[in-house]
Amino acid sequence: MDNNNNNQIENANQNENENEMKNLKKKVTKNLIKNYSNLLNGNSFKDFSIFVENKSNPFEIKVHKSILFSRSPFFNESLRQESLSISLNQFNKKEMESILSYIYYGNISFENQENLFQLLEISIYFKLNLLKEIIQKKILNSINYSNFFQFLFQNRNLNSNEIEIKCFELINQNFSQIQNNENLFNLTKEEIIKFIQFKQEKKEIFQFDFFQFLNNWIEKRNERLKGKKEKEKEKEKGIEKKRLFHSFFSLFDKDSISKQDFDKLKQFDFFPKSFLVDIQNKVIQDNQKEIENKEKEIEDKNKENQQMKIEIEDKNKEIEDKNKEIEDKNKEIEKIKEENEKMKPVFDQYQMEIELRKNFPQFSDSEIVKDIEYVKKLQEWINDNDFFSKMKKGFSAKRDGFNSENWHKAVDRKGKTLVIIKTKDNFIFGGFTQVGFNGNTGYINDSNAFIFSLRNDKGDRIPAKFTYKQDYAIYSALSWGPLFGRGNEHDFRIDSNLQSGFSNFGESYNLPNGITFQSNEARSYLAGSYSSWVVDELESYFI
Repeated sequence: MDNNNNNQIENANQNENENEMKNLKKKVTKNLIKNYSNLLNGNSFKDFSIFVENKSNPFEIKVHKSILFSRSPFFNESLRQESLSISLNQFNKKEMESILSYIYYGNISFENQENLFQLLEISIYFKLNLLKEIIQKKILNSINYSNFFQFLFQNRNLNSNEIEIKCFELINQNFSQIQNNENLFNLTKEEIIKFIQFKQEKKEIFQFDFFQFLNNWIEKRNERLKGKKEKEKEKEKGIEKKRLFHSFFSLFDKDSISKQDFDKLKQFDFFPKSFLVDIQNKVIQDNQKEIENKEKEIEDKNKENQQMKIEIEDKNKEIEDKNKEIEDKNKEIEKIKEENEKMKPVFDQYQMEIELRKNFPQFSDSEIVKDIEYVKKLQEWINDNDFFSKMKKGFSAKRDGFNSENWHKAVDRKGKTLVIIKTKDNFIFGGFTQVGFNGNTGYINDSNAFIFSLRNDKGDRIPAKFTYKQDYAIYSALSWGPLFGRGNEHDFRIDSNLQSGFSNFGESYNLPNGITFQSNEARSYLAGSYSSWVVDELESYFI
């Protein structure tokens, strides 16, 4: 960690030192420029004169011979003789002052476009190659769509190839927009030849509009023929026109002329016939070659299509096989789904039994209560968690025998007792008493007793609890099994064989809404019928 901090401090110090050195160098350069500027503008130690004997404004400039000698190759060559002056009559005072400021301290002023070309001419004259490069770069950056003709014409005295090429590029890019521009017709023959060569080097195609321009350019050029009789003048113009066109067409490559414009070119009677024939032959050859290429392309396409047809047939066969395979797989899947659907109730029951054993172990071996929702309903109705969690199956008719004597031996005097009955028709019902059964005691009152229905498939009835309403809740007698309710026909009673019984629901317990006591619906509600039902299993739970 310390090493990283030290490195950061060291780098920061190094950067600070580098910035200080840069600032010092800038300061030295600035002072140097100021000193040389003062030297040029002052009068100290000047030992040489430049005379400009300009007719309108002759002048003399005092300078330092050693500075001119060291900074300008022109003055280096001119001042080797022991002279005290030199005459330079082709420049004005402003131009000389501008060039001397560059020679002394590297300053140059770019006032306008004309000034640029004047300065470029001066830089060439005084052999200041770096200045020439700077000005030429400045001119190239200044050339645009609005001024390229002006720059091209100004360049005629200097003949800079770079400037000329830049102007040609803009003419070429905008030719269709400027083909009737008067400046375009002010191009010289030499400039047109260079422009043709420029396009040839770029391997560009010459369109009909360019030949139309050449025709118009020659027409305008021949207007200068004056003072002759009309017939002689027209004849002379025609000769001159053909001569000029022939000189231009000697530059053209046949491949550079648009084949699409060939028929249009025929309208120019001054076109060299041999050139037109050559172009026509070239067009014919190219067309023939294009036809051959097209035929070859069609043949290749046919072969490709034939191959594709074979591939498509193979693919279709492959798809057909795949579809058959998918169809077989789908059949397998459907079969597995059917099997799964058949197994789902078994699996669901298995899952439920696992959850039942885990959360409610008191019902883990029950032959009747296998639905965890039934267990939750019983827990809710009994509403006694201490009893519910501790109770166990104390009697099972299948296990302990279908007779009332065995049942009474198991449940008598156990107090709180839960009785659950399942019929052969899968009706599940029962009752709960807090008092419990006790041999031949007879009727027993228990206001907290209730009977219930867990499963009743008639009309999709849901599990329901029915509370005690009047008289006696249960009846205890050794000759009968579980008996809930009073009267000759109790709410339900199991006979001594624990397999038969009857139900007259509503005697001592509240009926569901809308059901009338002693109606067929009331009598069949718990077990499916009044007395024709058979017990499949009877279980009793107590602590």
